Amino acid sequence: MDHTEELLLTKDGLEKLEKELSHLRTVKRKEVAARIKQAISFGDITDNSEYEDAKNEQAFIEGRIITLEKLLRRARLLEKDDKSDHSIGLGSLVKLKDLDSGEVFEYTMVSTAEADPSEKKISNESPVGKALIGHAAGDEVEIKAPVGLVRYKIEEVE
Repeated sequence: MDHTEELLLTKDGLEKLEKELSHLRTVKRKEVAARIKQAISFGDITDNSEYEDAKNEQAFIEGRIITLEKLLRRARLLEKDDKSDHSIGLGSLVKLKDLDSGEVFEYTMVSTAEADPSEKKISNESPVGKALIGHAAGDEVEIKAPVGLVRYKIEEVE
């Protein structure tokens, strides 16, 4: 992904990233600083595992803050008008039927930054997302997946 291009986010996705950034800045930074201070109070820091763990966590938190700040600078809220037809795009709720098993799935198409399969949010850059973008209800798509060829019928697009 080009790190200078605009990043379209749903309202939920934008709020989730902003909330995470705020939590890292206001809560996690203070917690890890307290852990570092406590570890230093134990004395020699050259062989102090608590100090090392706290410093590693601090580095992770600061890295994540930088990443989130960069994402949010590029972010633009996805507007309803961004998708005027009934084809699948970012923000679409898609109901798919597996043509082999008959199983039905529902996914929301989102950007990579807010993808979360456990919440049924798939990235437009994933193999399934790429195959679905631009299609409409009634279309059938074939997707090359690690398990082989998967065939879906698009039942609904909202």
